[in-house]
Amino acid sequence: MSTGLVFDLSSRVKLRLTGEDRLRFLNGQCTNDVGKATESLAIEACILNAKGKLNGHVFISAGPNCFFLDADAAQRETLAPRLERYIIADDVQIEDVSEKLSILHVLAPGRPDVGAGARVISTRRFNDSGWDVWIDSAQRDSVLKTLSTKFQMVDPDAAELLRIEQGIPGWGRELTDAIIPIEANLESRTVDYEKGCYIGQEVISRMKVSGQTNKRLCGFLSLKSEPFAMGMKLTREAKEVGWITSAARSKDRLIALGYVKRGYNAVGTKLEAIAPEGAGAQPVAAEIVPLPFR
Repeated sequence: MSTGLVFDLSSRVKLRLTGEDRLRFLNGQCTNDVGKATESLAIEACILNAKGKLNGHVFISAGPNCFFLDADAAQRETLAPRLERYIIADDVQIEDVSEKLSILHVLAPGRPDVGAGARVISTRRFNDSGWDVWIDSAQRDSVLKTLSTKFQMVDPDAAELLRIEQGIPGWGRELTDAIIPIEANLESRTVDYEKGCYIGQEVISRMKVSGQTNKRLCGFLSLKSEPFAMGMKLTREAKEVGWITSAARSKDRLIALGYVKRGYNAVGTKLEAIAPEGAGAQPVAAEIVPLPFR
């Protein structure tokens, strides 16, 4: 994968949490150890319901006497209310700063130089380390112009392709309220088994002990150059065993992400992807391949 890329993530929802109880409160809501988030390092975490299924997927960093959370723009109406629901007698305040602040992500080995007035935070949004540049929204255009002279700008379509190639689950596609983080291959990125209790922890702990999931996020390669499409059903010997969540053309390959039930999701397994009834498309011969795509 090439380095020196810039992504404009300014549309993401951004929350600022203050109050004396902010660390204890957030640790009770998140799968990861919030104490590891600093002013120079962000952690990735999931917010769950009592059944261990996703209510949110966030990145968390620290600021002066606060924590910052950012999440996909589609969580704008749900994330803050979900957190506020559990503020009982806690000294915690949640402020939506989505319009006040912008985020630019630089995927490069070295810390980008953007001058004064920016928070630059080490953040692993893809499989390689990168840097989040937090700035006042009024500075966004000037900082973006500066970065574009040093790095290649990535438009939303190219960013989506890179996400799929890297096997990174996306909110609203691979990450929904029907999914448990381990099923989406988020365990190593978002779950800390040594921290204290949080909502949904019992389910996550049971899955760790059993070593089994009902389904697993997988990568697929079209075997006959036929395109995949979101929503296709995956079958094995006429039995439905999964579904496609994202699809793309990567160079000369047609690839996809999706979920496959336990017993059918080993690398090398051959499946058929079938369009929804009435779509008229021919089945796509598919093979499960390792993630990220190589």
